[in-house]
Amino acid sequence: MAGSTPLQKRELEDDNENSSSMRTAETMLRLLPMGLCVVALVIMLKNQQTNDYGSITYSDLGTFRYLVHANGICAGYSLLSAIVAVVPRPITMSRAWTFFLLDQILTYAILAAGAVSTEVVYLAYKGDTAVTWSESCGSFGSFCHKATASVSITFIVSLCYAALSLLSSYRLFSKFDAPVGSYNNKGGIEIANY
Repeated sequence: MAGSTPLQKRELEDDNENSSSMRTAETMLRLLPMGLCVVALVIMLKNQQTNDYGSITYSDLGTFRYLVHANGICAGYSLLSAIVAVVPRPITMSRAWTFFLLDQILTYAILAAGAVSTEVVYLAYKGDTAVTWSESCGSFGSFCHKATASVSITFIVSLCYAALSLLSSYRLFSKFDAPVGSYNNKGGIEIANY
């Protein structure tokens, strides 16, 4: 900048350094769940056991299939969002809203996958005497341990996505105002204005 004072030039350089370090941190935070999702996915995909009581594999339970699919989708999104985040471009409102909405959706999707899988693992360990379900981890211990590991990693991924959701919401709402709609009170419902 030709007409800038030395102080203005220094502030601009500091903003660029902060932006670069923030972009690097965000990229790493977006890549971390990708690796964890792949680990959880591989553990569950290879989870099968055969013994005298029969055989079991992850695909026998719809909950674990959902867990595998959710981890796969989240790993793919993490990679794509890290690629987009690493490119130095100005943050536009549409880009900020896109990150915010997708981060929110995938946070809830992976949290739901972990929650329902936890219920199945709990029933496998404890059973449910009210409906005469006996515990099955005594017979299929290796399967249960691998499923527990995969579900535990999925909850760590949920924490990463919660952090990403906080980051994207902070970025969106600190840089841009909330959308204000025009409300025409035609339906007879009174809306309080403060």
